[in-house]
Amino acid sequence: MPAQPSPRRRRDPERRIADITAATERVIAARGIEGLTHRAVAEEAGVPLGATTYHFATKDDLIHAALQQAYERYETLLKDWVARRPDLTTNQHVVLLTDILVDCFGANRDYQVLEYELYLAALRRPNLRPLVDKYVEATVNALLPYVDPSTARAAAAAMDGLTLRGLAGSRPPSRAEVEDILRRILTPNPALPTPPGKADS
Repeated sequence: MPAQPSPRRRRDPERRIADITAATERVIAARGIEGLTHRAVAEEAGVPLGATTYHFATKDDLIHAALQQAYERYETLLKDWVARRPDLTTNQHVVLLTDILVDCFGANRDYQVLEYELYLAALRRPNLRPLVDKYVEATVNALLPYVDPSTARAAAAAMDGLTLRGLAGSRPPSRAEVEDILRRILTPNPALPTPPGKADS
C-alpha cells in the first residue's frame, strides 16, 4: 500500500511577516541599511526569496516594518519603566536616566546602533518620518510624569544627541558628563517662569 502523502502545513502569513521583519532587523544590525537586500533577508529568515518580495515589495517596506517593530518595543519598554517608578526625585531621575544612556554605549550598544540605523533612515525616506515623530513623542511622554513639558522636550533632545554622539563618535561621553548635562536640564530653575502645567503642583 503506497504511503500516504504527509499533510501540507498550513501557512501562517502573520508568522511569516514577523519572521521576515525580525530577520530584517538582524541583517541591518550586521550589515547596516546599505547591506539590506531581499535576498539577504530571505536567507536570514530561512524563507524563499519570493516570500520576502510578496509581503514587502520594496527595501523601504522592509525598513518601515523593522522601524515599526523597534518603535513598538521601545514604547512598551518606556511605559513599563514609568509604571514601575511612579515617583522620582530629581536626583533619582538623573541617575536612572544616566544609567540608561551609559548602557547605550556598553551592554546595549548593538541594539542602539540598530535603532539609530533605522531612525536615521528617515533622513532620506519621508514615509518613515511619522514613526520617528512617534519615537520622540514616546520619549517626551515618558518624562512628563516627572517634569513639565518644556523640560521633557529639552531632556529628550539632549538624550537623543548624547546617544547619537556616543555611538558615532570615537569616544562616548563619560558617566559624569552625561549626569552633569541631565542634572542641569532636569533641576528646577527658580529664575525661569513657572512652566505650563506646573503652576498648581
